[in-house]
Amino acid sequence: MFALPASLTRWLLTLIGVGMSAFHLYVAFVGPPDAYVMRGLHLAFALMLAFLMFPGFGRREPGVFDLLLLIAAAASALYPTAVLEYIQNRMYYVDDPVILDYVFGGGLILLLLEATRRATGWALPITAIAFLVYGLTVGGQSVGIMLDQLYLTTEGIFGIPLYVSATYVMLFILFGAFVERSGAGQLFMDFALALAGHTSGGPAKVAIITSSLFGTVSGSAVANVMTTGTFTIPLMARTGYRPAFSGAVEAVASTGGQLMPPIMGAAAFVMAEFLGVSYLNVAAFAILPAILYYLAVFMAVHFEARRMGLVGLPKPDLPRVGQVLRERGHLFLPLAIIIGVLLVGFSAAFAALCGILSVVPTTWLRANTRKTFTIPVIFEALEAGAKNTVVVALACACAGIVIGTITLTGLGLTFTGVVLAISQNSLILALVLTMAAGIVLGMGLPTTPAYIVQVALLVPALVKLGVQVEAAHLFVLYFAVLSAITPPVAMAVYAANGISRAGLMESSWAAVKLGLTGYIIPFMFVYGPSLLLIGETTTILQTIVTATVGVICLAGGLHNYFFFGATRIWERAMLVAAAFVLIKPGLFTDLIGLGLIAATVASQFLVSRPATPATAGKAGQAG
Repeated sequence: MFALPASLTRWLLTLIGVGMSAFHLYVAFVGPPDAYVMRGLHLAFALMLAFLMFPGFGRREPGVFDLLLLIAAAASALYPTAVLEYIQNRMYYVDDPVILDYVFGGGLILLLLEATRRATGWALPITAIAFLVYGLTVGGQSVGIMLDQLYLTTEGIFGIPLYVSATYVMLFILFGAFVERSGAGQLFMDFALALAGHTSGGPAKVAIITSSLFGTVSGSAVANVMTTGTFTIPLMARTGYRPAFSGAVEAVASTGGQLMPPIMGAAAFVMAEFLGVSYLNVAAFAILPAILYYLAVFMAVHFEARRMGLVGLPKPDLPRVGQVLRERGHLFLPLAIIIGVLLVGFSAAFAALCGILSVVPTTWLRANTRKTFTIPVIFEALEAGAKNTVVVALACACAGIVIGTITLTGLGLTFTGVVLAISQNSLILALVLTMAAGIVLGMGLPTTPAYIVQVALLVPALVKLGVQVEAAHLFVLYFAVLSAITPPVAMAVYAANGISRAGLMESSWAAVKLGLTGYIIPFMFVYGPSLLLIGETTTILQTIVTATVGVICLAGGLHNYFFFGATRIWERAMLVAAAFVLIKPGLFTDLIGLGLIAATVASQFLVSRPATPATAGKAGQAG
């Protein structure tokens, strides 16, 4: 098996990657072509890059066989475009597919499964194969009908998930590639150090701020960990945090990036399409839960630092906020432009285009960033954006096989009946089942296909039980995302452990403890949609205040410290109980929560507190 010369591989990757990015920028500027043309070209580019980036047979460089697969995959993806008039005029499910339909359609399904296996592992292809087998056996569908659904309509491979990848996700990933090369990563780090580096446990707070900022443009928990964690995890370890806790902080903070507006992860754009609302609406639903998630993590590391007596970094050694903003603050402008364009009412795709086009001119505003973007760097960013899109595009296309089979066979309705039967029409039991399914699916699949499968199988059951549709969609998204920190398969924790060198299970459980708010909040916004900013203004304001106090109590209860010192077991119990009742909207529960907090504070003042390492040290010095 002959390997291609490295120079040829490099040239092909650049040519295809830059071509893919240029095509999507052109489409964003002039408007999308026919659905098959747009989605077919997007998938063809992704398949070609996949067979070059992930060679077969364990080789480091692609071989001639990979090149043949590349050509066959591109041809199969572009066949509907080549015979577009025939596709548009035929009556699907009535006209039998012709021989070429079988050849190219069957070829695309096989090649897509193989490319997805190389890019993401076995889980998603096996899931797709299982649904294919179900459709052909239990589902009672013929090969021709299955091919019709999956290849010759826009209800399968070329369905909504691939449409979202082609129109929104690609542009935002490309935006992230440009922002990363603008020097914004250094801005995020310096800004976080200036804000929180000097406070108790400052490095952990720096990790949270940096990862939340970086997560708004990366949308990938593992990529976020590997980008920011290489700096923040060693910094946390040097200031006294346990290696397991250091890795957990970075993993939890990085995972939340997929839930944090303004950009979030790819699944948020799919959600907007499924709900039939603008992406800005999805961001509005998600903003308060995301803030509560990060607030809980921030307060947890603060309480942990106070309990352990950890101090911040020396203030003279840290950058100053004013200095950071003067030197690099202009690099925030592309993010501000995206938010502004969305608020004015333009589409997410147009907002991403404006953001991309603003990155290079923004760097010209200061001398220290003016030479950031040379022509080679621009081409590098275009190529990187395309390569970073490959996994999402393949996952969305492969998820289209699952969705197409579910739609054709009516499996979604059957599954809804099963969930309702098992839960005995109990909403809380249905939510627990959905949570478990979401975590299991998310452990094996990337977030976007895990969310898509749940939308088809689980969301209808929740809606039938009376859950508001927006809350149902966000509920399943949360647990698909949180699988990245949930043992035994916790990919974000794995990535962080590669840097911290801590024990996997110790780090995993530390991450669950830190991110526990993320597991609770989805249940709360199902029962109280005001957490999604839905409802009366007074109710929403009350919810914001009480939920904020609630997550602070939860952090204190779990990390054995509250504002006035270390806590005893009964105080921790009262704080956790207060958190649960305060996060749930409602006047009665709010009054109970406030009463529990008052009892905790009174207990801290009336009973002598156990010494923290800090107070013990001071007492020793005094003696």
